[in-house]
Amino acid sequence: MSKKLSDIRVEIDTIDNQIHDLLMRRAAIVSSVAAAKKKEGLQIVHPAREAKMIRRLFARHDGNFPRSVIINIWREMVGVSYYLQTTLSVIVASAGDETGSYWDMARNYFGSAITMSKVAGANQAVAAVENDEASFAVVKWPELSEEAPWWGNLFNQKGDSKMSIICALPYAKQSLQDKALIISKVDFVSSDDDMSFIGLEINSDVSRDFIIDHAKKAGFSVVNLYSSAGNYLLEVEGFVDSDDSSLARLKENLGGKCSYCSVIGGYP
Repeated sequence: MSKKLSDIRVEIDTIDNQIHDLLMRRAAIVSSVAAAKKKEGLQIVHPAREAKMIRRLFARHDGNFPRSVIINIWREMVGVSYYLQTTLSVIVASAGDETGSYWDMARNYFGSAITMSKVAGANQAVAAVENDEASFAVVKWPELSEEAPWWGNLFNQKGDSKMSIICALPYAKQSLQDKALIISKVDFVSSDDDMSFIGLEINSDVSRDFIIDHAKKAGFSVVNLYSSAGNYLLEVEGFVDSDDSSLARLKENLGGKCSYCSVIGGYP
């Protein structure tokens, strides 16, 4: 015998109350987490842990509820967690974003509680993070060849608070139409399934094939290579730590031509 509509509505109301109770309980626990992180000197935002969590949710997910919506709901909860723990802000570089997709991807990732603003250029957005005027910058994906790219600002950084690429948008590869990257002073750490970016300065005229070939000989699985007047951004598979021996091999393989070779972040 099928349930009456009134009974179904009562059941849905009960579930909604349970969801609301859990959200309030989660918010209370987040406050405790914030205090513990501050005491132990840990960073509030942890993209690697978040990536592991969404993979875990996907592994247990069943039924016809769309995974894309699961991501959006979960990212909204994470954004509120940021909001409850500390004051964070996001700045979005809007140049070349005629459809507003960078803004939409940023909002989907950070949630509705986090303050967001726009600037025209990617270099301006990165400078805002460098000067502590924003916590995160959302910038366009690198081009194969360009003048004064934003990623050059991540080379040869001074001081302890260095900027890194920490995440790619859209989150969890929901769409391939437009792509962007998130820059922050948060550390890039392994999520066990990552891509890494390596910055290179090469003081002579060399070909793309020359760099890619020597990167492969050093043990890297090359995804792409972006360039700008002697500066190169190498995208490789896997997590590369700052003291990875492959970096030293790559620099040695390039000989005296290479004056800078370092990881500048990546994404889960």
